[in-house]
Amino acid sequence: MPKLWDISPPVAPGSPVFPGDTPFGLRWAARIGPGCPVNVSTLTLSPHTGAHADAPLHYEDGAEAIGAVSLEPYLGRCRVVHAIGRGPLVRPGHLAHALAGLPPRVLVRTYARMPQDRFDEALPAFAPETLEQLADAGVRLVGIDSASVDPADSKTLEAHQVLRRRGLRVLENLLLDDVPEGDYELIALPLKLTTACASPVRAVLRELP
Repeated sequence: MPKLWDISPPVAPGSPVFPGDTPFGLRWAARIGPGCPVNVSTLTLSPHTGAHADAPLHYEDGAEAIGAVSLEPYLGRCRVVHAIGRGPLVRPGHLAHALAGLPPRVLVRTYARMPQDRFDEALPAFAPETLEQLADAGVRLVGIDSASVDPADSKTLEAHQVLRRRGLRVLENLLLDDVPEGDYELIALPLKLTTACASPVRAVLRELP
């Protein structure tokens, strides 16, 4: 059996969310007991909770919701590249050692240990020119282990605007702590949420044959 790496952080009450976003909540609509054979829960959460895929609608009014985007970018060969401790911005030189023969998907690990109990106000992000370089190399999806491809205090979202302009898909909040550099198969399909600006994903890497 090929080895699997689960690269989705756990989602539970108290999981960090972007300041001002909706925290995760769960309540029970029904519990097993006399006259009720099942447990049924109700979730409240932002679609940007945990590992998630942003839709173009997130950063462009009138653009595609996450349920309308092609699934192809979220499934297939990818490369995990380490740029640990290289923040606040991952620049082209930080990835230069791993750019030969890039597959269409690149995930960047920036943390030695991803913070799972708090929101990182100083989160590492992408320099816009890094995303431009990856797009020029034929990359169709980029991922990062922080909560955003832009700095937390950015009002211009320059990296997101590169995603928009170059047609790149993105995964954020990936848990890459135990993943060595190298090539894998990525499986990280968003839900078919027809009006949403993002979707949680259960992101998995599978060892290549």
